[in-house]
Amino acid sequence: MAGNMRELTSLTVIMPCYNEENTLEEVVSQVLQANILGLQLELIIVNDGSVDGSRQIMDQLAAQHPAIRALHHDVNQGKGAALSTGFKAATGDLVLIQDADLEYSPNEYPSLLQPFFEQRADVVYGSRFRGGHGYGRVLYFWHSMGNRFLTFCSNVMTDINLTDMETCYKVFRRPLLEKIQLREKRFGVEPEMTAKLAHLQPRPRIFEVSISYSGRTYEEGKKIGWKDGFRAIYCILRYNLIRD
Repeated sequence: MAGNMRELTSLTVIMPCYNEENTLEEVVSQVLQANILGLQLELIIVNDGSVDGSRQIMDQLAAQHPAIRALHHDVNQGKGAALSTGFKAATGDLVLIQDADLEYSPNEYPSLLQPFFEQRADVVYGSRFRGGHGYGRVLYFWHSMGNRFLTFCSNVMTDINLTDMETCYKVFRRPLLEKIQLREKRFGVEPEMTAKLAHLQPRPRIFEVSISYSGRTYEEGKKIGWKDGFRAIYCILRYNLIRD
């Protein structure tokens, strides 16, 4: 859909960050060491109004590593807003979303990128629920059921068969991102992106790969809550029924 794979030479990793001073340096180190299958790396960290030491840490990292760019929101706006800022600044042929915590491992990058190198995919989702080689920390039953329910609702409206719509790990050919305008500021961006991608014409080739996942507890810093679940339902309806 977006050209021959031999034209792909670079990868942009977008990392939204809000108050992640305890994990930021480690996850950045993992990204810099990740196997990205020979692509040139650009890492854009978007500070979404952090009030801890995250801003200072990312500025130091950007000064030390030419592959890193640090962008800043003066006030907290939400993950969706941070992604929009990162997407607009991205220059890579492929764009990958990476959270700034340690729930998702950059060791999964080869699996996420391989469908592009096989000239099969325009979009790849990393699924925590697909099965296969991945492993996962055992945590909240109702949280996982909520994720599956939202994925089911999204699939009904988009007519695609994802197993994990809410996953952080999404990789896109960058021209696709230029065709959609994101409106959601918080976690509603996940169903919004999925809806808008699914309704593009011609429909992009969307693939899933199994990934490992090491979730956090709320005491450890997990931020998404039940209110975000209700917003996700609204977004599933809003962006599938009204396409703008």
